[in-house]
Amino acid sequence: MLDLDALMTEFQNEFKVCDKCKGVNLTTLIPKLQQLDPSATITPPACISYCGPGRDYPFVFLNNKPIKGEDEDDLIQKIKAVLTEQ
Repeated sequence: MLDLDALMTEFQNEFKVCDKCKGVNLTTLIPKLQQLDPSATITPPACISYCGPGRDYPFVFLNNKPIKGEDEDDLIQKIKAVLTEQ
């Protein structure tokens, strides 16, 4: 028999965010990520070694794939596009 709970957990999205990068504002970004996918895991803010782009641009790692935007709104649109492709 198929265990749907296990299957949903297996495919749960994960956002990794950084609190060190100057291009990222976690105060505004995290609520937007939670709104995009309330069931996603958001890794506690920590350095994820993406310092070059993170200095100038907001970014998120979605399921270990880096996504960078020109600004936070652009980033959210790109994340939405990736989520709809899944």
